[in-house]
Amino acid sequence: MTEATINLQTLSPLHRTALTTPTDYWNDSCSLEELGYAISHGAVGATTNPTIVLAVLKKEFSSWRERAFGLIAANPDWGEVQIAWQLIEDMALKAAELLLPIFEETRGKTGRLSMQTNPTYYRNADAMAAQANYFGGLAPNLHAKIPATRAGITAIEEVTFHGVNTNATVCFTVPQAIAVAEAVERGLARRRSSALDTTGMTPMCTLMIGRLDDWMKVLAKKHQIDIAPETLDWAGIAVMKKAYGIFRERGYRTRLLAAAYRHEGHWLELVGGDLSMTIPYEWQVRFTACEAQVLDRMRNAVDPAIVAALLQHFPDFHRAYDQDGMSVANFDSYGATARTLRSFLGSYSDLLSFVRDLMLPDPDC
Repeated sequence: MTEATINLQTLSPLHRTALTTPTDYWNDSCSLEELGYAISHGAVGATTNPTIVLAVLKKEFSSWRERAFGLIAANPDWGEVQIAWQLIEDMALKAAELLLPIFEETRGKTGRLSMQTNPTYYRNADAMAAQANYFGGLAPNLHAKIPATRAGITAIEEVTFHGVNTNATVCFTVPQAIAVAEAVERGLARRRSSALDTTGMTPMCTLMIGRLDDWMKVLAKKHQIDIAPETLDWAGIAVMKKAYGIFRERGYRTRLLAAAYRHEGHWLELVGGDLSMTIPYEWQVRFTACEAQVLDRMRNAVDPAIVAALLQHFPDFHRAYDQDGMSVANFDSYGATARTLRSFLGSYSDLLSFVRDLMLPDPDC
């Protein structure tokens, strides 16, 4: 469908964003029901991780009951880890199949599903690379999500060299985004020097802008910092716009993607950028129903007074905003990174517990 064949005014603001600007969006889940809604409003991608898989299992277990118990019955020597990862793989491939027509229509530019590596591997580059390379062979339209940890940066280069598209996650800062892009460039250069094709590669880097805002709010409360609450809602946007300018100036192959939505500004302030947004279903519903104007706001700088206030009060915003604010060796200990890794590890443990209850039901219940 082209702009000439439809009345743009009949579309939701989110759909107009996807159709009339360089900014595209993804469904922040592998739920088929939610992904179907998203595609109907112009979405061109989706993502998954163990946290999302657990949420889908809990919300849509009737759709997965037969498959889960079938795996348990058919594989009597499998433990909960193997069952869980087969379910993760099954969900990812079903979502990837739903996106495949978009992938084929755009010749691989969009229509991809991001599948996250095991969160327990965040310190092990070899384990992440091996799993990511395996993901790359499952379907033509998969990204392998790898955290922007110290080991993750190493893994991203290796996986890129092997021809698998990566999407960095657990990333909140300009230094992390640059390290990801540089790792991709090294991997691409190694492929070219080995006479290997790079034309179909579409690397991504997710900046979890809402989680950076969350971290600023934690610090403000912890240290009783006197700052206007609304100022804290701009931290992630400021970092995204700073990283975006650097990426364009340096011509990095990696495309930025915004994640962890907390308010309308995380959508509207990025409209017009040649980037992607991964938006949870609940926020998509809000955005499609709102009356916001779809304008190119990506070109608008964040109010310098807001940036100055964040820099004044938060050393961790300095680390996030300045391109030399952190070395790769410090990525794992950055507050937002540690909090998110702990959250992902906790959700992964909860997923294994959920599968364990299916395999070995509590006889007292």
